[in-house]
Amino acid sequence: MRTIPFGKPIIGDEEKKAVADVLNGTILVHGPRSKEFETLFAKYTGAPYSISVSSCTAALHLTYFYYGIKQGDEVIVPAMTHAATAHAVELCGAKPVFIDAERETGNIDIDRISDSITDCTKAISVVHYLGMPVDMESINKIADKHKLFVVEDCALAIGTYFKGIHAGLHGDTGCFSFYPVKHMTTAEGGMLITRHAEIAEKITREKAFGVDRTPSERSIPGVYDVTMLGYNYRMNEIEAALGVEQLKRIDIFLKKRRENYESLNRALKDVDEISTFKSSYKDYQSSYYCYSAILNEKLRQKRFEIVEYLNRHGVGTSVYYPRPVPHFTYYTKKYKYKEDSFPVASWISSSSIALPVGPHLDAEDIEYIADTLKNAIMEVK
Repeated sequence: MRTIPFGKPIIGDEEKKAVADVLNGTILVHGPRSKEFETLFAKYTGAPYSISVSSCTAALHLTYFYYGIKQGDEVIVPAMTHAATAHAVELCGAKPVFIDAERETGNIDIDRISDSITDCTKAISVVHYLGMPVDMESINKIADKHKLFVVEDCALAIGTYFKGIHAGLHGDTGCFSFYPVKHMTTAEGGMLITRHAEIAEKITREKAFGVDRTPSERSIPGVYDVTMLGYNYRMNEIEAALGVEQLKRIDIFLKKRRENYESLNRALKDVDEISTFKSSYKDYQSSYYCYSAILNEKLRQKRFEIVEYLNRHGVGTSVYYPRPVPHFTYYTKKYKYKEDSFPVASWISSSSIALPVGPHLDAEDIEYIADTLKNAIMEVK
């Protein structure tokens, strides 16, 4: 029996040496590696500006903080996402207005957005679900019409492109995550990219207490001013050192993910009991975060039996996501959402099993995953 984790960071000698170099030095924060990582990430994505932060959640929160989002404001948010997407709105005192998913991709149902916009709406937040790009052209048309700013949650979208432009550069900001099971990792950490100089300049200050000068910019050590309110959302040098080395291999990681995804898709294409989301086509290029196997109506009742079988036979799985965000206890209690709201997102949550396709897997692993899933289905039918 194989043991195949759902996700596994690929940490090599280069990453270990880079971290050791930081630990053997004297600068753990506000150092050259975070600047290097920002420069390399900007070059990779094509972003004019890139700001390293402590997490994707921090990047989202800083965006809303920059725009002055506050109590009484509303932000359009997809129901099918991680809680952090909505939490960042809540942390500003504003209300997330949830929109159901579309069945073909799991992304926000664009056709439902306009009817949910009110005089209180200030922004549209989109998530490139499992790395599949949202139709950002349509999103921006809505945003322009109603004078809203656009936030792209790109937590699963490094290597995602819409019409040849990297995710995060269609809206006003793009927010990335480097959590260990993502396409690349800095252990924890995130990045914010933007096309706007003013956003970059101000958020760079806001992520570090609102201080007007970084240590390297101070003519006299320890002397600075605080010109605005800010948070402690910086990325440290250890994380940045990891990021620099990981980014050097990101194209290899992404290529392997796509190959694994396509191999698994071919191996499962004749299994009538499952389907999957639409993948890359035409102007849409996915980052292939995972393979989401959607069980048919009859089999979905036995999903956890299938998961248990897979796990027992060494195949790691996950669920993206266990519930639509508005059905989590916090949001249900606060906003009184009913169980039958957001039916498509609920269908995804209750019917899908996320299977691994990361670069830690080889061809035999993919074959084993496919065979084990087929056996699991036969076992529970």
